[in-house]
Amino acid sequence: MKVLIAPNAFKGTLAAAAAADAMAEGVARAFPDAQVVKAPVADGGDGTLDVLVRATYGHLVATVATGPLGRKVQASWGVLGPPSQGAAMVESAQACGRALLRDDELDPFAATSRGVGEMVRAALDAGHRRIIVGVGGTATNDGGAGVAQALGARLLDAAGNELPPGGGALARLARIDLRGLDSRVASCELTVAADVTNPLCSPMGAAQTYGRQKFPQEMPPPGALEQLDQALARLDHVIRVQLGRSVGHLPGAGAGGGLGAGLLAFLGARIVSGAELVCDLVGIDAALDGADLVLTGEGRLDWQTAFGKAPGVVARRAAVREVPVIGVGGSLGSGYERLYGAGFARLGAIVQGSVTVEEALRNPAGLLAEATERVFREWKASPPAR
Repeated sequence: MKVLIAPNAFKGTLAAAAAADAMAEGVARAFPDAQVVKAPVADGGDGTLDVLVRATYGHLVATVATGPLGRKVQASWGVLGPPSQGAAMVESAQACGRALLRDDELDPFAATSRGVGEMVRAALDAGHRRIIVGVGGTATNDGGAGVAQALGARLLDAAGNELPPGGGALARLARIDLRGLDSRVASCELTVAADVTNPLCSPMGAAQTYGRQKFPQEMPPPGALEQLDQALARLDHVIRVQLGRSVGHLPGAGAGGGLGAGLLAFLGARIVSGAELVCDLVGIDAALDGADLVLTGEGRLDWQTAFGKAPGVVARRAAVREVPVIGVGGSLGSGYERLYGAGFARLGAIVQGSVTVEEALRNPAGLLAEATERVFREWKASPPAR
């Protein structure tokens, strides 16, 4: 039996490669003779850089970048090997990720994506003209304004003053001056790997859908999400009027607190599904050849998993080949039952029965191996018809 193991990271506990190792241990306990193939995946958020560098035998480049609140942070970007044709990979979370801040420091009104622009500039300095930017996992809601400013653009208020960092200042945006934008951007093929398909604004936009996660205890002050949404709407308006580009409505424009829209408008990027891009680069389709079963998962499996998240993309590609898929998550969230109609044959989780969240956080690898073994044995006892 060939088993393909292709999990996403279990955010905050296990990187994708570590999750794959733990799941492989669970399979080995239940079926020692199984041929296991590991192909960790990602979707453009935290951990995408590690997955792609490992899968393509690339390498990391250490750098120093401006963090979300202006402090310098140690970060890395990557140079990917085949089949990426030597593309550079910038993971936004390395410079402006939510994980870089304590919970009480979170403030999307002030957080900047400037460090992402600095890493793009570093890749340009190194001679790269094909750059992939993963935009998930950020603490920012600045519509990519910080990226543009780091690369020489000026965002001005009505008095001609440069806007300060953060998403809140965008409400005062009056003019965008791209005359100082790094000229190398024009000859660059820049791809945005988005982990969501949300537009920039509206109730389904960056601020009102994901902004809550960027405040302490996920408790924004009254009216804060609406203010951030209005600030992004102002950015969208000025981009449309002054640059002649309509980007705010495009799927993925709201990814990374609006980073998708900013990279489209300021740098001429194109947006693709991060999970689809990663699955292509890690060779999921080739790994599926001859597979009898697929194991995938992430920190929480819920209704969103089927909509652009890496495990959902893995399941969809497996379904085309009629290969059954088992999903194992840290937990099962709202609407997880819908996944049974999206290519998943069986679902399991670490946090169930007597296992608490606190225990899962203390021993994620061991408990993931146990959960995988349990679900695998259940599947072996009554596999679904193929």
